[in-house]
Amino acid sequence: MAEKTGIKTLAQNKKARHEYFILETLEAGIELCGTEVKSIRQGKVNMTDSYASVKDGEVWIKQMNISPFEQGNIFNRDPLRDRKLLLHKKEIRKLIGQLQQQGLALIPLSLYLKGSLVKVSLAVAKGKKLYDQREDMAKRDAKRNIDRALKARNR
Repeated sequence: MAEKTGIKTLAQNKKARHEYFILETLEAGIELCGTEVKSIRQGKVNMTDSYASVKDGEVWIKQMNISPFEQGNIFNRDPLRDRKLLLHKKEIRKLIGQLQQQGLALIPLSLYLKGSLVKVSLAVAKGKKLYDQREDMAKRDAKRNIDRALKARNR
């Protein structure tokens, strides 16, 4: 029986890398109902303001908007409901230890298909200050200008 290893990214949290320093990433499964999976496969998911938290020894993702499936009728669920993330107890204990440190947060980076399963890429992150964000933008602009100059010179 051949196993699919293809990974297809369905949604990304682009604001996350701009607003946070990513310290560590991990992969988690997500508990979904059937119509939510169909909506995700159509790309109708928004992760912009989503975050994850640990409650009663379980990890939950909050504020992730999965639009209702058009043909779902009565089977559709609330688009902003909390969804349970599937992790091993050892990983959850490690996360609890890391999140108790000052200023660390658990944020989702992307939602993707791994084979036929929907997975979430989580990050333990520390918030950036405004001057850090400006510094990153300045570095990115400088690199872009250097690349343009080199490209023009090599013509």
